[in-house]
Amino acid sequence: MPANRAVVYDGPGKVEVRDIDYPTYELKDGPGVNKLNVGRKVPHGAILKTVATNICGSDQHMVRGRTTAPEGLVLGHEITGEVVDVGPGVEFIKVGDVCSVPFNIACGRCRNCKEGKTGICLNVNPDRPGSAYGYVDMGGWVGGQAEYVLVPYADWNLLRFPDRDQAIEKALDLAMLADIFPTGYHGCVSAGVTTGSTVYVAGAGPVGLAAATSAWLLGASVVIVGDLNEERLAQARSFGCETVNVAQGDPIEQIHRILGNDAPAIGEPLVDAAVDAVGFEARGHGAEAEVERPATVLNSLMEVTRAGGAIGIPGLYVTGDPGGVDENAKVGSLSLRLGLGWAKSHSFVTGQCPVMKYNRNLMMAILHDRVQIAKNVNAVAIPLDQAPQGYQDFDQGAAKKYVIDPHGMTRK
Repeated sequence: MPANRAVVYDGPGKVEVRDIDYPTYELKDGPGVNKLNVGRKVPHGAILKTVATNICGSDQHMVRGRTTAPEGLVLGHEITGEVVDVGPGVEFIKVGDVCSVPFNIACGRCRNCKEGKTGICLNVNPDRPGSAYGYVDMGGWVGGQAEYVLVPYADWNLLRFPDRDQAIEKALDLAMLADIFPTGYHGCVSAGVTTGSTVYVAGAGPVGLAAATSAWLLGASVVIVGDLNEERLAQARSFGCETVNVAQGDPIEQIHRILGNDAPAIGEPLVDAAVDAVGFEARGHGAEAEVERPATVLNSLMEVTRAGGAIGIPGLYVTGDPGGVDENAKVGSLSLRLGLGWAKSHSFVTGQCPVMKYNRNLMMAILHDRVQIAKNVNAVAIPLDQAPQGYQDFDQGAAKKYVIDPHGMTRK
């Protein structure tokens, strides 16, 4: 068997590259593995040689010590790879296929999977509905920031690219299909973005930029992106977005000016749709820009969204946050102005994106040059050994999407 190295969480603020076991068709005990999953046979799985595996903002929550993730957890849930072996139960996926791996692990057999709700599969995680590679409380499936990774239920989960050479050529774009592009798109679809919509996206990290890209793809007339980081806001402007710097104050007046209604009448709509691409580590606005205020984004989106509008919430919220600002925040209880959302008849959609609902169509948009998602999120490929530095730079606000390339396949 080939050697296998991976990015491992080594406690708050620390990741390192370590040797790990080469994948087998059995889930073994280890950090984060639910005891009920130990020994689970995976004849329906495939082993992939990793082509690209991205650092995600969700990974950063764990690395900052803001979840209950155990030390030693192999990280990584955004995976693109080449199939090098298949289990005896795999019928359609073949060795040599280059595929995108949805970050949701789904069985394809349970009620939720059959209804297209692959983000909350009932059969892969004894802790709760829904699972993912290399993530806290997600069943213990080994992460994909590694040279090789096991994908269960391969015939169901893997999205095969139609042409290997084209897939390698467009690997940086296609790498976004595992999570952030469908997640941003889901946020916009959940918010009702359509032809002519005015859209506000809170957060200019990679998911926010993917949401802004998705809003244009869906036909929005105006896309406004808010953030505290001027470098990330500049990245949003690079593909046509308007921006607001929430460090300068409440975004409402800035949005008014962009939309040309400096002094709106009472009840006059602001934006048609809004997307929360920030999540539970949100900061305040204006003078409180350096203070953590976990409910700030959700409350502000209710203010800036028109009555009858909708809010998509792909930003991550957790049930356990050891670093929460108060006892309520530590269990995911936030001070939301739900009465305001109720009064304005807002719709809210939360939870993991069901990646399989969108990934094939977004793949086609990439392959036919309808969208340049890697350019818009400023994707940068790095070797596996540089992953710890990539985590550090990303945590400090770099306006980049770091793509780990363990085998040099995207950097040629």
